Order: sequence, then structure tokens, then C-alpha cells
Amino acid sequence: MGLLQTMISGQRLRTNHAQIVDTLGRDIIAGRIPTGSTLPGDAELIERFGVSRTVLREALKTLAAKGLIVPRARIGTRVTERRTWSLFDADVLNWHFDSGIDDEFLVHISEIRLAFEPFAARLAAEKATADDCALLYRLADDLGDEAHSAESHAMADLRFHLAIVEASRNPFMRSVGNLIEAALVGVFKLSSPTADPETVRMTRMTHRRIADAVAARNPDQAFEAMQFVIINGLERVRLALRRPGAERLAVLN
Repeated sequence: MGLLQTMISGQRLRTNHAQIVDTLGRDIIAGRIPTGSTLPGDAELIERFGVSRTVLREALKTLAAKGLIVPRARIGTRVTERRTWSLFDADVLNWHFDSGIDDEFLVHISEIRLAFEPFAARLAAEKATADDCALLYRLADDLGDEAHSAESHAMADLRFHLAIVEASRNPFMRSVGNLIEAALVGVFKLSSPTADPETVRMTRMTHRRIADAVAARNPDQAFEAMQFVIINGLERVRLALRRPGAERLAVLN
């Protein structure tokens, strides 16, 4: 299950391994286990989670692979500084959104999106097939369906952006799908365009501009159209974040 689907459904893996990774990961990201601190010893964690040493060790290896902890001989397992965390990792992104994000976090996500998604659209304008173009039009038009719930609209938006990545025919672009999902996580909770029919129509139009540019084989227009969608979404969500009661969760669209 993808990051966005997980956030919408609220479903999470229930294995012992997953529970340990999820619990400790959330505590680290939220600061309940501070950076630079040392995790409790194996015996204490085994008792806390009711698991074998093997399961615990595998869970800690998973957290280490995400950049959150590092084992130190004779010292213990230390929580690393934020700069070492694997921010492209789906779990790490999920934990950030669950612990609450701020305006700065949104800006950082939009900056990295602007570094690659407009270029993916440029590549799509050069490499997309007729089938790719037809799919983009269908997905863009689907975004204008006023029958969407906030959840289904967020998923429709994700499908469009991932279709652009696929149409770029660059396998490295596909590896950043988690970031696109992170940019859409929580849209149904804070800034979903489904709350305003005019915004729904605008969303369809701005995404059709991307599809038009790709179909017309115009890389520059495709680049600019994607850039507009990302920047416009950022501004809409930043405004939403400033509303009373919107302090916990926001996404880009």
C-alpha cells in the first residue's frame, strides 16, 4: 500500500517487525526520542514489544537503513541527526506528516518537486506515446469530476502526476514517486479542492494544460505548466495552514 493510500485508509502493517519500526520511527521523528540520544538496550526493548531478539535486531536494521539510528560498539544504538534521515523513504515521510509539519517543510518539499517534476513533464513532451497522451487527458478530466470525495480526488491527482513520471521514460524519475505521494498526503484533511467546485474546475484546467503541452510536443510549455501547478498548490496549502485549527497537517497538490 502506498503512502497516500495508507494515510487515507489509516491501515498499517501489523507484524511485530512493522510495529517496532513504526513505533520507534514515529518517536524519533516526533522528537520523543531526541537526536543524539541512545535507544534503550535490547533487553528493555524486547520486554516492551514482547518479541524475540532476532525480530528486534531486524527492526533496528530497518531503522538504520532509513538513516534514523546507528549502532555504536560498547555505546549502544544512537539516534542520528536529522540531516542523515532518508527523507525520500515512504515511512520517514509518513512519520513526518503524522507528527505535524510546518510551512518550512512544505517549502522544502515544493523546492525538490520543482527540481524534477517540471523536467519530467519536459521529457514527457519529448517521449510520450499517443497512449500516454490519451491517458493524461483522461486523468486530467477525472480531476474535474465534482463527484469526487477529498480522498478519491487526492488519488486521482496522484495518478496524473505518476503518469507524467512514467511518460518521461526515465527510470530514475520513477524512484521519486514517494515524494510525489508525500506532496499529496493529507490533501483531503486540509486543502482538498473538492470543497469548492470552482477550484475543482481550475484543477482540471491546469492539469489539462500539462496534457496539452505534452500532446503538442512542446517541452517548454509542459515545463511551465507543471511548474505552475506545483507553485499554485503550495500557495493554496500555505493559506490553508494559516487558518485557525489547521496547525497539524498539510500537503501540496
